[in-house]
Amino acid sequence: MCGICGEMSFDGGRPVSADAVRAMRDRLVHRGPDAEGIFVAPDGAAGLGFRRLQIIDLSPSANQPMPNEDGSVHVVFNGEIYNFKPIRERLLAAGHRFRSHSDTEVIVHLYEDKGDAFVDELEGMFAIALWDARRRRLLLARDRAGKKPLFFYRDRRRLAFASEMKAFFAHPDIRIAQNDAIIPSYLVYGYVPGPGTAYRDVTQVEPGTVVTIDGDGSSAQRVYWRLRYPEAPEQNRAVDHRAAVGRVRTLVTQAVERRLVSDVPLGAFLSGGLDSTIVVGVMAGLMREPVKTFSIGFEGDPAYDETEYAREVSERFKTAHTEFRVTPSAIDLLDTLIWHHDGPFGDSSAIPTYLVSQMTRRHVTVVLTGDGGDEAFAGYRRFHASLVAERLPAWTGSALAALLAPWPASPNERHWVSRGRRFARHMNLPLLERLTRWSAFFYEDLDRLLAPAFAATQPAVDRLAPLRGDAGELASLSPLGRLLLATFRTYLPGDLLVKTDRMTMANSLEARSPFLDRELLEYAATLPDAWKLSRAGRTKVILRQAFADLIPDRINRRGKMGFGVPLDRWFRGELRGYLRDTLLAANARCHAYLDRAELERLVGRHESGAANLGQQLWCLLTLERWLCLLPEWQKGAR
Repeated sequence: MCGICGEMSFDGGRPVSADAVRAMRDRLVHRGPDAEGIFVAPDGAAGLGFRRLQIIDLSPSANQPMPNEDGSVHVVFNGEIYNFKPIRERLLAAGHRFRSHSDTEVIVHLYEDKGDAFVDELEGMFAIALWDARRRRLLLARDRAGKKPLFFYRDRRRLAFASEMKAFFAHPDIRIAQNDAIIPSYLVYGYVPGPGTAYRDVTQVEPGTVVTIDGDGSSAQRVYWRLRYPEAPEQNRAVDHRAAVGRVRTLVTQAVERRLVSDVPLGAFLSGGLDSTIVVGVMAGLMREPVKTFSIGFEGDPAYDETEYAREVSERFKTAHTEFRVTPSAIDLLDTLIWHHDGPFGDSSAIPTYLVSQMTRRHVTVVLTGDGGDEAFAGYRRFHASLVAERLPAWTGSALAALLAPWPASPNERHWVSRGRRFARHMNLPLLERLTRWSAFFYEDLDRLLAPAFAATQPAVDRLAPLRGDAGELASLSPLGRLLLATFRTYLPGDLLVKTDRMTMANSLEARSPFLDRELLEYAATLPDAWKLSRAGRTKVILRQAFADLIPDRINRRGKMGFGVPLDRWFRGELRGYLRDTLLAANARCHAYLDRAELERLVGRHESGAANLGQQLWCLLTLERWLCLLPEWQKGAR
């Protein structure tokens, strides 16, 4: 796992400066503290920068940038290629000469053989930048699910790329300006939907995509992979259930085994949920030594503490377990989290993810996670709620709302009363709008929140914009297929994978996700809906069946909890003053975009207990702090 960056100068532009590439590279030291490298083409047409976190082949011969035999091709690469060994053997047999045993070197030689199609053969997580001197061309590629980030900035003279956008702030000739147009969509989702970013002229390479840039600045892109679900009529085809259960078990086991290749200590995050339990159970059967497992809990708030379940799983598989119990103040981490996310990020589960990564890094360099299990096998409660709403008569919503009206406000958003009221309010919306609304920070209240002067400068907010490009494909799928694919293409790469990558790499820790294995994802997508989510609401049905012998009964019976923090309580207690002083200060920068009276109303409703708005207030707080921090970032300071 590493940090990569670089620059390409278009024809007639100023030659690439090694100092500029070095400055960008050194902003990524947290992604690779073990070694560094730089390459600048003799004619100044391109430069590549690299920071290394040593995982496979710890020798200097595996450092990057990595050339081919004659130095006409150079690559920098962030990630892991899990099938590099068979590819390497084939390339050796074809006459290629290798100087290392790293997965990186496979990329340059495979490119020599396959050209741009080399990426189609790679299995793993990756962000790749490859300079072809003969063709005076830069190639950028990103893995299928979007696990590894890759951003680029371009103007008339140059293109610069990096694993994280903070690298661009260090370039002496690049001026990064905030993109005000993303603020409404950020307030809906809590993240900036790709390929856009929080900055003008900065774009993401999209998952499963290759972008090529020629010397004159012209560019092209190719989508080399998309996850597909069968159209609705195909859901009724005959499938052998017993064979499918066995196939799921085989594919998950193979996915875990592929991710155990490492020359440094390796372990797993263990939440006590179904997915991490399966990953740890499979690891225990494959490894000779006890699996090192890590979990985190918050003191004094059982609604946000899964450590007792993690402890039970640890005992079941006899892992070497480390449990962290913390009582952090979120404010101690707020600016750090914003820095590592390169902007505002509304998902407060970044807090425990950062903390468990920080503590885990003291013991291992690589962890396996359960990320992707919910998306592949329908693990979210909102999926079942959406399907239930499809079957209920329209009057049910108003009846449920009336039934819950006498109940006082619940203590947090995980309480059944809060969930019931959300269901009642939005059950009659169209399917994808319903899903979006249940996940949104602000939705119908967005128009009240935006400052009138700012709103007048913006186009009407399209709350479903990230799904518009896939509308035709989604319409042909079953309701659950639509929910799963929409989540896979938006929430997973926009929120979950961003959080995992930035929070682990902030601590120089590599995270691997077996449930995002390509072959497993493609197979799970073909399975009948009822084998993933039963009509009664049983989630991940076939996954539970495939690993029934590994999952402790109590883990199998419990509902999904999710990774979170007690923001509702914090913002009524220890952080109450900070929240008011930050969001409602006379000089708060967010008042240029948000209506102050509405901010006061939201804060007041939360403090009084009339509503639980902790997540929404965290979303607003990170926006305000980003606006305050950005001027210093733009000066190149950090």
